[in-house]
Amino acid sequence: MPPASARPLSEAVVPESTVAPLVQPAARLMAHAAAWLMLVGLLTGGYVSAAMTGKVPADPHMALAAHLNALMGTFFLLGVAWTLPMLRYGPVGQRRLAWAVIVANWANWGITCVKAWLRVSGVDLIGQPTNDAVFGALTVSVVLPALVAAGAWVYGFRRTGAR
Repeated sequence: MPPASARPLSEAVVPESTVAPLVQPAARLMAHAAAWLMLVGLLTGGYVSAAMTGKVPADPHMALAAHLNALMGTFFLLGVAWTLPMLRYGPVGQRRLAWAVIVANWANWGITCVKAWLRVSGVDLIGQPTNDAVFGALTVSVVLPALVAAGAWVYGFRRTGAR
């Protein structure tokens, strides 16, 4: 039998029956989504350069916004994932929060990539069908889920007995 110092720390210090999983499933889900979002965000840099050089018919500023949305969304996902153990939510609540953040950030990247190609801002209803469709898609899949997720994240920090 190897000496106690050669055993993994969790075995040497804590009996196996009391070792809790180190990573919660919702945190792993969010970290995995963040890793993919970072990859596609970095790859979107190629879309930005193609738009800036005129190789693709996309608005370069909107393409750059998509690139940055993915990078910033990665950190939003990682921040929420890291704080999950600090929140008052159980596994179901954590999973719901995770999916709200994942959907909002992936949609933000995807819709912004498309609106760059369509050359519309989509930030207000202006009576132009393409722009208004983008506005609706952003509102339903980015703005509302992100606001709900951010509010739930803040609320999750409240202590159980706090009123």
